[in-house]
This record gives sequence, structure tokens and C-alpha cells, in this order.
Amino acid sequence: MPRIRIELPAHFPFSTSITLLISHINLGRHLDNAQLIGLVSEARVRFLKSMGYTELDDDAGVQYRSEAFHGETLNISMAANDFHAFGCDLVWCMHEALSGREVARGKTGIVFFDYGARRKAPVPAGFRRRFAADSPTPD
Repeated sequence: MPRIRIELPAHFPFSTSITLLISHINLGRHLDNAQLIGLVSEARVRFLKSMGYTELDDDAGVQYRSEAFHGETLNISMAANDFHAFGCDLVWCMHEALSGREVARGKTGIVFFDYGARRKAPVPAGFRRRFAADSPTPD
């Protein structure tokens, strides 16, 4: 089975820190896979909220790089790229705060949605502009 490989952008315009709780740790005494996705979801909500947006998940891919342990603080950085008419990828990278050790990286595809009309909505121009330097805009 081929391994997932996720390329990171040169710049992450957003970062947030989350301290690992005992509920994030599995029986192997390191960060649990399912809990990692929960931490990234929290970071994604913070990222979008910082710009006045809400979110709708589409899909996700994760590449694990090292273990993380109880009490460590993880910095999660995010950027948007690979835009299409109705969405983009949110690319993220998770590092342990003190050592800088990379814990995981991944991407989540998002789709903008008009809840009133119950259909996909175009990517807001202001959202796309925020990331224009890091991601080409399709014609």
C-alpha cells in the first residue's frame, strides 16, 4: 500500500496551540489517531472563525511523522491552497512546541455551502484573496 505524502506550503498564515490532555492519549501512551483528527478539527474551526467563516468538511488525509505525549503543547499551522470553484484544501502541519518536532501533517478538503439554498456555494472572493500569494487562482 503506498504511503500518503503531503507537500507543505512555504508559508502558513495561521497557527494555534493546543495542549494535549490525558483524553488525547491512547494505551500506547502517545497521541491517539482519532484524537489527532479532533485536534486538527479544532484548529480548522479556529482558523476559519478567525476570518469570519464556518466550515463544512469534505475529506481528509494524514501523514504521521512522530509520537506526541501527554502534557506536550502542539502548534498547528494552516494554509489554504488548491482552490476550485466551490472549495479548496486546508493544508496543516502539527509540531511539538518546545522541540519543534513534527508530529503530523495533512490536508482537509473543504466545500463552501449555502445552507439557505442547500447547495454548494462559490469560494468567497475575500477568502481566496487572502491566500493568492500561496496558491494560484484557476481561470
